[in-house]
Amino acid sequence: MRVIVEPTYEMGKALGADRFELEDVETVADVVAQAKRKVGPDFDRLAHTAAVVVNGVMINYRQGLRTRLADGDVVGFVMAAAGG
Repeated sequence: MRVIVEPTYEMGKALGADRFELEDVETVADVVAQAKRKVGPDFDRLAHTAAVVVNGVMINYRQGLRTRLADGDVVGFVMAAAGG
């Protein structure tokens, strides 16, 4: 199965790409692990304040990192925004 990953702007700068595909992933945890290897040692710092969404829905409204994926899903890392 293939999924599309859309990293945050800063992650994308580190990768040199604003999106990439991953294969052989079944859950969001698999995507996070592969993205961490792809981004490298800066991943934890870059993802620290990012939320993870699958097809636009935050994973905490699903099954968190255990959320199962389907072929063609879009997994995004999005920065939290706050306003006043």
